[in-house]
Amino acid sequence: MATVPESWWLYFNGAVLLMLILDLAVVHRQNKDVTMKDALFWTAVWVSLALGLNLFLAHRLGQEAGMQFLTGYLIEKSLSVDNLFVFLLIFRYFKVPSEYQHKILFWGILGALAMRAAMIFAGVSLLDNFEWLTYLFGAMLIYTAWKMFQGSDSLDPTKSRPFQWIQRHLPFVDKCAQGHFFVKKDGRWMASRMLLVLVCVEISDILFAVDSIPAILAVTRHPFLIYSSNVMALLGLRSLYFALAGGLESFRFLDEGLAGVLGFVGLKMLLSDLLEIPTPISLAVVVCILGVAIGLSLQYPEKADSESEPNLPG
Repeated sequence: MATVPESWWLYFNGAVLLMLILDLAVVHRQNKDVTMKDALFWTAVWVSLALGLNLFLAHRLGQEAGMQFLTGYLIEKSLSVDNLFVFLLIFRYFKVPSEYQHKILFWGILGALAMRAAMIFAGVSLLDNFEWLTYLFGAMLIYTAWKMFQGSDSLDPTKSRPFQWIQRHLPFVDKCAQGHFFVKKDGRWMASRMLLVLVCVEISDILFAVDSIPAILAVTRHPFLIYSSNVMALLGLRSLYFALAGGLESFRFLDEGLAGVLGFVGLKMLLSDLLEIPTPISLAVVVCILGVAIGLSLQYPEKADSESEPNLPG
């Protein structure tokens, strides 16, 4: 597949930067609750932009490139939904008012974009130079899928070393400080609870990226397709959170569906030398797995037992 002109990178990143500025300075310049109507509208806007980019790439780079972008976008988007559960638990744990949650997600996802870019280019470079890492990534995805299928839930950003270091060494006040990350108290600048929440959001995204980046590397090695599909999926994550926040728990079979997706792409990486699975088939498999998981969740919304909602340890 042909490499894209350098100008594409400039135009794409410039457009992303412009959208982020408009989002922060115009759409959400004041701390306020995000309504369901607004969340659904902006979710539709971000999805439409992603599909528009998909059509453009298919027209300029070929149908195969379009299929690879769409498959990567769906994988990243579906795995991001699982990340939304963690965001929900973090906000509940720190008791963050709903009017401040969008600001945290904005800066959290802005940081995630920078970290994902570094991880994507590092991953592509490693696989190009050390082909055997394909099998390591594949095995890692299958192991993660198995843990997810078993219901393993060991993610707790508050126990990470960066969070504990900040909590011990950075002076902070245990309040949201009207949405500010830093507040001046007695002539001294101190961090607010908002900064601790932001750190947790960033840490959780790094942990999820360890799974999502190898997963998309199983679909394509084209840096621009990987980067653009990741960015478009992340840009719509904030609005998707507010659209689904009230009903996230109803997706009872989501983890099993995501485990199936990770297991499939992991197996694809392990068998890459023996069996080449065409991109249209990969896309169809991902769509079918997610469709079955969502369909079963809607048909059987009630839990079979009275499991208590998981909480981040305090």
